[in-house]
Amino acid sequence: MLGRSVKAAAAALVAAGALAGCSGGSPKAGTAAVVGDDRITVTALSQTVRDWREQFKDDPLANRMRAGSINPADGMGSESGESDLRDALTLLVNFRVAEKMARTQGVAVPEGQTDQAVDLLNEKGGAGSITLASGLPRDRTRELARFIATQRLVMQRLGADGNPQSLQTAAAGKRWNELFRSTADGMHIEVNPRYGTFDPVKGNVGPVLYRLSTPESGIGRT
Repeated sequence: MLGRSVKAAAAALVAAGALAGCSGGSPKAGTAAVVGDDRITVTALSQTVRDWREQFKDDPLANRMRAGSINPADGMGSESGESDLRDALTLLVNFRVAEKMARTQGVAVPEGQTDQAVDLLNEKGGAGSITLASGLPRDRTRELARFIATQRLVMQRLGADGNPQSLQTAAAGKRWNELFRSTADGMHIEVNPRYGTFDPVKGNVGPVLYRLSTPESGIGRT
């Protein structure tokens, strides 16, 4: 997967594995998401997105890459900034699921493999810019690189041969998605409803769904 273009490297992150899990109930106040025993706070998520916005606006390459890898209908920089929060939260949850998946598969991810992933991202246009294009600030670059290294090593274990066009790599990619879903299913995952809901098809934190009210119920979220 590391041989993909810079555009694909940024775009594939959200789609790399399908998130699943329990979306029922509401996390405790101040919690953006709970992933297993790990808690992502609203404060941490908000600061992450603030840092990203400040850095992203000053990085023309990241802007070009992101513009080429997202659906324009998603509305970059939407009025409320909710899409930015969802993008970042989806990745932060994906990182944690991938870590659990690697442990379950008995795959170690040495720091040297993360270093190699950072080097390759630098060769593909700049690790910092690619991190920004994915929706996270530069200080999350090693987390992004570790995710890529984890995917590469797990897929090798599943039979990928390094050729993105081969049947072996395609089969390993399909198996990766299946294992990612089953790993998430086995974890306790909750997302604060203010940020949206799980989309089991797209595998990300989807937009908050609103419904038209009746005179008795008032306008509210589903």
